[in-house]
Amino acid sequence: MKPVKERNLVEHRRAKYEYTLHQSFEAGISLLGSEVKSMRAGQANLAQAFIRLKKGSAFLVGCHISPYEQANRNNHEAVRDRQLLLKRPELEKLRKGMQQKGMTVVPLRLYLKGSLIKLEIALAKGKNMYDKRETLKAKDQKRDVSRRR
Repeated sequence: MKPVKERNLVEHRRAKYEYTLHQSFEAGISLLGSEVKSMRAGQANLAQAFIRLKKGSAFLVGCHISPYEQANRNNHEAVRDRQLLLKRPELEKLRKGMQQKGMTVVPLRLYLKGSLIKLEIALAKGKNMYDKRETLKAKDQKRDVSRRR
């Protein structure tokens, strides 16, 4: 069996800086055809996106996917709620995790897995300012060590 190739489409880089990530999940995402074509062209943004649980489902809210230029007049809305495709035990873990104080679910990246578009989400806790400084300090030290080699 061949390993499935993955290709990043969009990444939320600030998530690792803003949050302490605890547990990650892979979710499918319900998209329209023009959204898929636009994502493959890299025309999406996760910076303002977040996950909301409602009616026993998870939804990606605030993700901006630019309208596809070659699509006809029935193009998609740029910002709309998109349903995430998760199994019930995963939804329960997310729901229980979000009930803990300070915990939230953040989207990390959109990527192609074979021909399917997947979303990596994680249970996360917001960092304080001093935690962010520690992250930057560790990153600088790592960069200095790699320069010396």
